[in-house]
Amino acid sequence: MWPWEHAIVGYLAYSLFCHLAFRDSPGGLDAFAVVFASVLPDVIDKPLAWEFGVFDAGHALGHSVFFAVPLSIVVGTIAHAGASPRTGLAFGVGYLLHLPADILYSYVNEGVFYVEIVLWPVATVPAGSLNRGFLESFALLFGRYLGELLAGDVSTYVWFQFGLAVFAFLLWVYDGVPVLRELLLGCKRLVLAQIGSDRSTQRQ
Repeated sequence: MWPWEHAIVGYLAYSLFCHLAFRDSPGGLDAFAVVFASVLPDVIDKPLAWEFGVFDAGHALGHSVFFAVPLSIVVGTIAHAGASPRTGLAFGVGYLLHLPADILYSYVNEGVFYVEIVLWPVATVPAGSLNRGFLESFALLFGRYLGELLAGDVSTYVWFQFGLAVFAFLLWVYDGVPVLRELLLGCKRLVLAQIGSDRSTQRQ
């Protein structure tokens, strides 16, 4: 799956869980955590494989269940100790959903359950095109995706992507645009603090 697909799926799952379990919308920190964690396996594996040749393919350490589960437990424990358990939960949801999502994606595209992509180092994915760097590999893959859109021959799967993206955007707006909301509030506080400081200086 593309990184933005993982981000969409991660946010949708976590937001819906929050509404069902907490009767509340995601906060800014946990919304950021779930989106960040949902793309983190690709951030770890893709550059290390495509650019630096550390791994043979873009599904290795970051996608391994033997790494993902302990990492999620550690982050969850730290977040809980820091009085932010929902942030740890969001991280776990985002990261752990990435793995089955890639397996499902391989089934949709190839018709097989390619479980090897989450079993490194017990099982490994065959070597990819190591002669290309990260940016070149990304451009090649994205070019195929973009070519389908420009040709007007959009597959059912791509239409499904668009529908999911629109639903996720509307849900994010309904949730009060978390992350963006906190950024705007932070900027507002800084501006007000600066105005207050300027007025205080003028009185002196």
